[in-house]
Amino acid sequence: MDVSFSGLLSYIEATAVEKLQNNECTPADLCYSLQETVFAMLVEITERAMAHCDKKDVLIVGGVGCNERLQEMMRVMCSERSGRLFATDDRYCIDNGAMIAYTGLLAYAHGATTPLEESTFTQRFRTDEVHAIWREKEELSNTNGLLEGST
Repeated sequence: MDVSFSGLLSYIEATAVEKLQNNECTPADLCYSLQETVFAMLVEITERAMAHCDKKDVLIVGGVGCNERLQEMMRVMCSERSGRLFATDDRYCIDNGAMIAYTGLLAYAHGATTPLEESTFTQRFRTDEVHAIWREKEELSNTNGLLEGST
C-alpha cells in the first residue's frame, strides 16, 4: 500500500499562515487536526492492508511509532478486528537504521551482495517491491512441511 500526504501538506502550508492571522485556529488546533487526519489515514490504510492480506496483528515501528496517539488509534482498530497491536519502545523507534541493517544482514545471509560501486539509495523505495529472498526459502520450507504432512 502506498501513502502520500503531499496534497494535504501543501494545503496546510498554503493556508496555515492566513488561518492563523485571521484567528480561525491556533497553532495547536492546526497541528492537532493535521495529526488526527494523517493518523486516521494511516489507520484506514493499515486496516485495508490487513483485510487484503488476511492478517489480524499490526507492528508499528519507525519514528512515528513512538506516538502514543497513533498507537491508541491503531490499538482500537486492531481490537475491532480481533487483532493485536505491537509497538516497540522508543529505543527501537527513533531511527530505522537498525531495521535497515537487519534487512541487509538477512539479504547477506541468503547470498545477496552488492558491490559498493553499484550501491544506490532511493528515498521513496516501495516496500512492496522489495525482493525478499529470505522469505522465499521460508515459504518453500513451509510448503515442504505441508506437503510432507499431507502424505
